[in-house]
Amino acid sequence: MIDLHYFPTPNGWKVSIALEELTLPYRIVSCNIGRGDQFKPEFLAISPNNRMPAIVDHDPLGGGDPISVFESGAILQYLADKTGKLMPTDPRKRVQVLEWMYWQMANQGPMCGQAGHFRNYAPEPLDYPINRYTTEARRLYEVLDKRLEGREFIVDELSMADILCWPWIPMRDHHGQTLDDLPNLRRWFEACGERPAFKRGFEAGADLVEDMSGGLDDEAKKNLFGSRDG
Repeated sequence: MIDLHYFPTPNGWKVSIALEELTLPYRIVSCNIGRGDQFKPEFLAISPNNRMPAIVDHDPLGGGDPISVFESGAILQYLADKTGKLMPTDPRKRVQVLEWMYWQMANQGPMCGQAGHFRNYAPEPLDYPINRYTTEARRLYEVLDKRLEGREFIVDELSMADILCWPWIPMRDHHGQTLDDLPNLRRWFEACGERPAFKRGFEAGADLVEDMSGGLDDEAKKNLFGSRDG
């Protein structure tokens, strides 16, 4: 059994989708980032950067004590190594999957996250960061669209690269982006989204989300975007 410390966000969806595709048994342990669960000592013991997701594998390869892993990219690589799935064994294809996994962690996630923040959550609208990150998000959407030209998946067949990149695309309105003129990205996004495991992973933990229809309250803003002492 794997404990998934989780809240339904793009980074959380990466891991729930991977676990569903791999058919690994897991249980969700709520980490409500709007209410500060990521700062609790028991969570920091497995994720010292106070970010979710994190996992605890109670049945690691070779047995022994449970293994905890934080950072979504590291988690997906760990799960691929554990199962021998969703990561090519051919060295040329494997390096391509790793390239796109690192691309996602270093580029797509951070830049789209900043675009979403400055467009939707900054205390006051500032043209420079909004334009800077929205433009960079657009460039990254185009990079992925070009990569997917003539390809069903990012690297020939479904891999951890697809699972890492897909969960940020449902938030495209948040990033100020559209798929209307990105046909390769749209086709891939829709095809992956029709996979039963993607649907289950995307819907995992939906009941954990509070009604924030009126926007984030002050506590949530502090926990998500503010600094904390200690």
